[in-house]
Amino acid sequence: MPPGVRGALVQRVSALPEGPLDVSWLPAGTPELPLGRIRLHWEPASRAGWDVTAHFGLATTEVLLASWPAAPDDWPRLVRPTIHEVTGLCAALAVATVALDLSNRLAEV
Repeated sequence: MPPGVRGALVQRVSALPEGPLDVSWLPAGTPELPLGRIRLHWEPASRAGWDVTAHFGLATTEVLLASWPAAPDDWPRLVRPTIHEVTGLCAALAVATVALDLSNRLAEV
């Protein structure tokens, strides 16, 4: 990772098994992750490969989503399924929340 960044913000995850992860660098001074966003961080492992972590933004904090110690050089292939599933779950929860809010407003009418 370049100096002065704290990780990469996941912008898009391909639905294809071999598809890409689109990311943008997250500057070191950036506050906590927005709700439902994922930050990847990687650094060389002590013996071989990469130590990769994923953090997930909640409403008031961010939490460790997953960790892949000593992941091989093609670690994006390894982490993509987990990141894809979590982003899909977030999208489904967002739709469910909007539907519930709409239902509650209609019930008040």
